[in-house]
Amino acid sequence: MPELLIRNADTLVTMNDAREELCGADILIRDGVIVAVGQKLKSAGEVQEAHGCVVTPGLVNTHHHLYQSMTRAVPGGQDALLFGWLQTLYPIWAKMGPEEMFVSAQAGLAELALSGCTLSSDHLYLFPNGARLDDTIAAAQEVGLRFHPTRGAMSIGESDGGLPPDALVEREADILNDCIRVIDAHHDADEGAMCRVGVAPCSPFSVSRELMRDAAILARDKGVMLHTHLAENAEDIAYSEEKFGCRPGQYAEELGWTGEDVWHAHCVKLDGAEIDLFARSGTGVAHCPCSNCRLGSGIAPVRAMRDSGVTVGLGVDGSASNDGGNLVGEARMAMLLQRVARGADAMSAREALEIATRGGAQVLGRNDCGQIAPGKRADIAIWDVSGVESAGSWDPAALLLAGPTRVRDLLVDGRRIVEDGRMATIDLPAVIERQNRLALRLAETM
Repeated sequence: MPELLIRNADTLVTMNDAREELCGADILIRDGVIVAVGQKLKSAGEVQEAHGCVVTPGLVNTHHHLYQSMTRAVPGGQDALLFGWLQTLYPIWAKMGPEEMFVSAQAGLAELALSGCTLSSDHLYLFPNGARLDDTIAAAQEVGLRFHPTRGAMSIGESDGGLPPDALVEREADILNDCIRVIDAHHDADEGAMCRVGVAPCSPFSVSRELMRDAAILARDKGVMLHTHLAENAEDIAYSEEKFGCRPGQYAEELGWTGEDVWHAHCVKLDGAEIDLFARSGTGVAHCPCSNCRLGSGIAPVRAMRDSGVTVGLGVDGSASNDGGNLVGEARMAMLLQRVARGADAMSAREALEIATRGGAQVLGRNDCGQIAPGKRADIAIWDVSGVESAGSWDPAALLLAGPTRVRDLLVDGRRIVEDGRMATIDLPAVIERQNRLALRLAETM
């Protein structure tokens, strides 16, 4: 890959170890890697002008259900709490198949890219009508985002006391065998990897204790990360106490679900002891503020987590419980909710941006991403601050206070994914048309 020089950024927010912010700065990229950061750099390769722009590391999305972008704003689930919302959506999702999984992933990843995201995880835990994790991986390859798909699962249906319908659960032996298959087929442990696979039973209320334990053993044998939902709302806590006789954090610890290779989504209802457990063990958290608001789950104790040393990243969660997938908007919401809960000085715009970039990369075990520094991957977001959203701003680097919510340009491994505000890798209008057609077909079957 030839050299690329990003030149003369008004402000470069590096998120490096010193948290430097540079004015009139350049970034020299070679073979997908940042080789130099500074002023007045030279290159014989291509030059990308960044005058009038703030440049940041690409944002990192640590929790998503991409298939749900096919089911936004579904009537009957718009005003429900978590369990009721799931029971409304499960029968619809049961009618999806490989095409829906592929197209919804394309649309969801494009939406993320336009909001500055360069690396996204995905939690796919149902596989109706022949759908496979491979469908979303193929979509990510076309869009061009760095991708961490996780092979989720549900094994306890309604007839056995679980929440999902029996038609959506799988045999636990089949689940573990398919985890092995997708890891062997797609996981890349190398630095700069574009695809890393994780193991992700859906939640403690949809799989058995044995599957949770076996999944952790399998993941560690394969050297991949573990992910699930935990302590999302009061219903979740009540279920854990009734069924397991303990809080979710204790249940996770007993089954091997803590450590630097584990991250949990939501964690809205963690108590002080659970926060200390996560901090001691290096367990990560995917904070999903918009979804938590939409489902009335509450405000996660992110300030307490950060102060205790818990690694926290951001997630947009599924587009059926968020209805959108704008990651920079998610970062702003994270900042605002901590201020609502704890006061106006509870979280700064820069701290929220750090959680959205460097924090998310740490949660996903990606020390090669999340900052703009020599030796790191060239995952870079360029934000045009010459428009009306930033007009009058005294501090353009405070993007989450006054700034655009869509990028001008986005690079992943030095390759252009968004150019001049438009997707450069896929025909997005055609994807949107196909997505709407498939969503209408689903609605007509209900």
